[in-house]
Amino acid sequence: MVVRVLSIQSHVVSGYVGNKSACFPLQVLGFEVDTINSVQFSNHTGYECFRGQVLNDMELEDLVEGLKRNKLDRYTHLLTGYIGSASFLHKVKSVVEHLKSVNPGLIYVCDPVMGDNGKMYVPEELLPLYREHIIPIADIVTPNQFEAEILSGLKISNEGDAVKAMEWFHQQGVNTVVFSSTDLGNDKELMGMASSTSNGTGTKLQIRIPRLPVNFTGTGDLFAALLLAWMHHSKNDLQVSIENTVGSMQAILHRTFKFAQAEEGGSTSLSPKSLELKLVQSIEDIQKPERKVKAVKF
Repeated sequence: MVVRVLSIQSHVVSGYVGNKSACFPLQVLGFEVDTINSVQFSNHTGYECFRGQVLNDMELEDLVEGLKRNKLDRYTHLLTGYIGSASFLHKVKSVVEHLKSVNPGLIYVCDPVMGDNGKMYVPEELLPLYREHIIPIADIVTPNQFEAEILSGLKISNEGDAVKAMEWFHQQGVNTVVFSSTDLGNDKELMGMASSTSNGTGTKLQIRIPRLPVNFTGTGDLFAALLLAWMHHSKNDLQVSIENTVGSMQAILHRTFKFAQAEEGGSTSLSPKSLELKLVQSIEDIQKPERKVKAVKF
């Protein structure tokens, strides 16, 4: 069967976040990708201003109904990212349930985009919806540390706390949990954590990811898409998938940083425009990532 992804998340006309960040890597790695844009903005919200539209739950239902009537609703994977309203998230649940009824083997990858650095940037009413309705029907989840904490209700201060939080997700029915970033690293390294369960056995990994001295936008969306692709291609080998994902991410971010410094003439204050991810320029690093950063089982 041809691998087909339905990706429901944000979209920008210019730049790379949401579907713009996820679609190209998935296509490069051999997936047919259909997109539904939860919002359509001129650019991401880190710029001085942005304009655009927000899709509502009834418009989402219309789009899915069109797919149903034309028998275009058979997917191997579903990917969700930024969703800005409770009514839209409610509708996403029904979409997941429908797609799984069409293809019981569908893999749902949920990136529960809610906030970072101790602050939520979506309405608070989305939290119980994610916790009670969305997480239990997800196969793979990719929260950052803040999102993992507010979903599980557990504070993560050390590796033991991270393991307990990952176990909480497994108890909800999630097969694979990846904390895309945590605060357990140091000034030079981020630490990622991952756990998967299959047929009563489990794998737990940590990976130390070199930091760059800038913050990028769209990296979480890119991470979730790459992980989806490599979990499929590796037949759910978590270590291979994490190392390939991080390998591509590191190459893309280093290239983006290098381009930004050249564009800004060596300035230490880099603009949002110069820091847009250089995905097209990194096609070979997406297709054939170098696994320079190794994940360690623990």
